[in-house]
Amino acid sequence: MPMPKIWSFGSINADHAYRVPHIPAPGETIAAREYSLGLGGKGANQSVAAAKAGATVAHVGLIGPEGLWAKERLAALGVDTQHIMQSATPTGHAIITVDETGENAITIFPGANRAFADAQLQALATEARPGDLLILQNETNLQAEAARIAVKQGLTVLYSAAPFSAQATSEVLPHISLLLLNEIEAAQLNAAVGTLPSGITVVVTKGSSGADWTSPDQTLHCPVFPVKPVDTTGAGDTFAGYLAAAIAEGQSPEAAMRLASAAAALKVTRKGTADAIPSRAEVDAFLASV
Repeated sequence: MPMPKIWSFGSINADHAYRVPHIPAPGETIAAREYSLGLGGKGANQSVAAAKAGATVAHVGLIGPEGLWAKERLAALGVDTQHIMQSATPTGHAIITVDETGENAITIFPGANRAFADAQLQALATEARPGDLLILQNETNLQAEAARIAVKQGLTVLYSAAPFSAQATSEVLPHISLLLLNEIEAAQLNAAVGTLPSGITVVVTKGSSGADWTSPDQTLHCPVFPVKPVDTTGAGDTFAGYLAAAIAEGQSPEAAMRLASAAAALKVTRKGTADAIPSRAEVDAFLASV
């Protein structure tokens, strides 16, 4: 029986990354020590992570007139890009500053990621099959519409509520199976929404404190793998993509969380975003070493 396909409905960005001595304070001007341009966006990062984990991944996305390079890069990294379309709106981009400890601050221009029309969701309605998975986040419009279509088609929906939006999250929550948050987003969600719908699995990542899985029938904690961070950008997306791939493989929650945590740990030891996400062979070797 073939492994379920992962459908990723999400953002595609050009990441402008700057290495700086520290994150600038309001009104402060500092000189960057390094600059790089690469593929990013939470959607693209999660697609690449799931593909590198070994899953079959189809990305549904929008790029601008100048964005064909991003589509080509996604394809080169193992993602099915036939459902990525071009828009008259410029490709989204992110300005990322990374300090000496690996912490970051990010400003996003949504661009084409917020220009979806219902027609771009047609592939989900016609090609997705029962048992497939949909992963999505809050960097596009039409997340709730995509989730509704996925549920109607019999898909499992995994949702990263980031960047956090109370309205977007409230609209998506009734249609999801797994909710993925970091500690800050979990606090924001609790303040904005309160009680979650029954039956949802919630995974909260806590940086150096590991990650928690809470489902109606199981609660577990996955400790962090100690590494020296170089760049934390994309670590959460790496975790999400690997977790989705492990779930598609039918792994247990414990095994899926361990795999995702190891992939995220390896990611923070490398500079960059999508291009820096480790392969499954690298993650398996890392797990074997620890």
